[in-house]
Amino acid sequence: MPTATPQASPTVPPPAPGATMRALVKHHAGEGLQYVTDRPVPTPGPRDVRIRVTKAGICGTDRHIWQWDEWASARIPVGIVTGHEFVGVVDTVGDAVTKVKVGQRVSAEGHMCSGTDFLARTGEAHIASDTQIFGIDRDGCFADHIVVPEENVWPVHPDVPDKFAAIFDPLGNAVHTVMEAGVSAKTVLISGVGIIGLMAVTVAKAAGAARIYCTDIDTRRLALAKKLGAVEAFDASEGSDWIKEVRGSTHGRGVDVLLEMSGAPKAMDQGFRALRNGGRAALLGLPARTVDFDFNANVIFKGCTVLGINGRRMWETWYQTEALLTSGKLELDDIVTHEYPIEKYEEAFETMISGEGIKVLLDVAGG
Repeated sequence: MPTATPQASPTVPPPAPGATMRALVKHHAGEGLQYVTDRPVPTPGPRDVRIRVTKAGICGTDRHIWQWDEWASARIPVGIVTGHEFVGVVDTVGDAVTKVKVGQRVSAEGHMCSGTDFLARTGEAHIASDTQIFGIDRDGCFADHIVVPEENVWPVHPDVPDKFAAIFDPLGNAVHTVMEAGVSAKTVLISGVGIIGLMAVTVAKAAGAARIYCTDIDTRRLALAKKLGAVEAFDASEGSDWIKEVRGSTHGRGVDVLLEMSGAPKAMDQGFRALRNGGRAALLGLPARTVDFDFNANVIFKGCTVLGINGRRMWETWYQTEALLTSGKLELDDIVTHEYPIEKYEEAFETMISGEGIKVLLDVAGG
């Protein structure tokens, strides 16, 4: 755990026992969330930390929960407080907490596990078999307060502003994908420049990618990808001729690395076709359904390496993300586009779902 200097809490003293708080709750098996003001403030256990949330990020998972699609209806318990990306200030610690202090500005890793299974004990805790997730399996951060285990707390570096500290979780997904793929001095194709795909552009540039190409069907996102460092950004809705152009600019071979961020079957196929023989593909995008995919042409005869990317490494990715942020090499201002008071959550979700906004934050500290 890093040792960022604790900052004085800007919040009021901890609420009294029996106090209530504001929260966004998945109140029924259908579309939307409900804003409540009478949710009981959670009480931390002996090894827990309670955090007064200041800002929280809305992510793609929250969109699934809002829209109550097939995945959400099978996974999310009705009545839960949603949200898992945040920054806040510690207001209470359990009796057995030894490192986290009241008044520290912190974020938290949203995946919790006991640390006792094979994966957790061999450096793969981010995919442990007993993992639970804030805002999915237990109450999350779209609320005035959240309780997390001490070992999940991440003290925020003093040089990292709240609007970026709140998005360590999705930014970490981009960092993990880029770092696992090994992009330094390589030609890179990023297929899908949604929130995390755009983050991957600036991360890949900071990590020393030689040339970055992007594809998507949203011309606004493609323009931003070029601003962030892509040398070319292709509209995939216009066909696959762009593959010839990419191959032409890579000595006829194709790109060294594919970062697949869209989950769209067509994008996956085109991305692998643009990848050189012996290349490396890191897949983060989630297809909505089973994909019909030509493994013979795209993987086996191509002799490429395929990596499945899930979340972030605990805690290697967090250190990498902090190092990149404090280096000043990441360009995130154009990605974090909107911020709304938590009371205007409906407008915030509409902005995110419509595509008008890219990364949308909720300001929780204002009430």
